[in-house]
Amino acid sequence: MTNDLMRYIGDGRDVPDSPLPEGLTEKDLVMLLRWLVLLRAFDERAVALQRQGRIGTYALYWGEEATQAGALYALDETDWIFPSYRQNSIAILRGVAPAVILAWWRGYGGDLGFYNTREHRCGPISVPIGTHLPHAVGVAWAAKMRGESTASLAWFGDGATSEGDFHEAMNFASVFKTNTVFFCVNNQWAISTPISRQMATETIAVKARAYAMPSVRVDGFDPIACWKATRDAVERGRSGGGPTLIEAYTYRLGAHGTADDPRLYRDESEVERWKPLEPVGRMASFLARHGVLDSDGVDDIKTEAKQAIADAVSEMESMEHPALDILFDHTYAGERPWTFDEGLRELEAVGQRDVVKPLNAPSPERGGNV
Repeated sequence: MTNDLMRYIGDGRDVPDSPLPEGLTEKDLVMLLRWLVLLRAFDERAVALQRQGRIGTYALYWGEEATQAGALYALDETDWIFPSYRQNSIAILRGVAPAVILAWWRGYGGDLGFYNTREHRCGPISVPIGTHLPHAVGVAWAAKMRGESTASLAWFGDGATSEGDFHEAMNFASVFKTNTVFFCVNNQWAISTPISRQMATETIAVKARAYAMPSVRVDGFDPIACWKATRDAVERGRSGGGPTLIEAYTYRLGAHGTADDPRLYRDESEVERWKPLEPVGRMASFLARHGVLDSDGVDDIKTEAKQAIADAVSEMESMEHPALDILFDHTYAGERPWTFDEGLRELEAVGQRDVVKPLNAPSPERGGNV
C-alpha cells in the first residue's frame, strides 16, 4: 500500500497502530466489528447459496466490509445511503431483514424482494454502473432546499469514475454545495480491466480538483479510517462546505461475481499479498491488542452472525413463490398496456409451475436438489 493513506489500524507487524480519532468509544469499536462480521457472514453464505443453485448470480464483496460498515457508522439514521451491487446487503445494517436481500438475489420482486427505501433511508441496489450518483446528489439538494442538514452517501467502484453519471453528479454537487459523500471503493479492478487501463491520473482522489471539491484517500481495509474520513466529510457538509470525494484504496480479493473467473486475467498470487489486510481479522486483532475484546468475544460475535444469516436463509426459502403477475407490477403508474395482460394470460395458460421453477428444483442436469 502507498503511504499517503489515512490509516489507524496497523498490520500487527511492520505498520504500527495510530492513536484512535476522537469520537470512538470501546463500545463503538465492538459494534463496528459486529457490523463487519455480519456483513461477512451474509456474503459468505450468499456465495454458498449461489453455488448450490439456491439464489442467482451474486456479486460478492469479501474484503470490502470496512468501506461499508465504517462509512455507514459515521452517518446519522436520517442520512441517506445509495449502494451499488457491491454493497448489496448494506440495508441489513439499517434494519432490513437479511431474508429480503437474499430473496432479491433469488429473483423475487415486489414486497418479497425489496424494502421500503424511505423507511430505511437506503436507495435501491444499483446494478447499472454509476446511475445512482445523481440520485444521491438530488436527495441532498432537496434536503438543503428544505433547510435540513441531511447528508447522502453513495458507494461506487473505480470503474464508475469512467461513467458520465460520476462526472455529472460531481459537478452538480459542487455547484450547489450539496452534503454528498462520494465514496469510491477503489479495488483496482473493473471486472477484468485494471485501473491502469481505466485512467491516466495517478489517483482517483485527484479527480475532485476539477470540481473544486476536497478529497481524501484512506486505507479501504481499515474501518476506522473509513469512519473518520466519512465523519469529517459529513460534518463539513452540514456546515455548508459541500461535497467530498473519498477514495478507499483496497483490493478486490475475490472474483467480480460468481460468474467471473479472475484467474483468466490477473495473477492470483497478488491476492495472497493483500489477504492479510482484510478487515474482519485485522479489526479483531486490533481490539485484542488494545484489550477491548478477546478471541472468545470475537467467536461469540461470529456465532451470533452466522446464526442470524442461517435464520434468514430459512425465512427466504419459506417464502411463497410470487405469482406471475409480479412481472408486470410497478412498471406503469397507471393501467398497464393490454399487451402486458395478453402476455400474462399466455403465461398462465402454460402454467406457472412449468414456467417458473424454484432455483433448487430437481433437474436431470443436476441430479436432484443440492
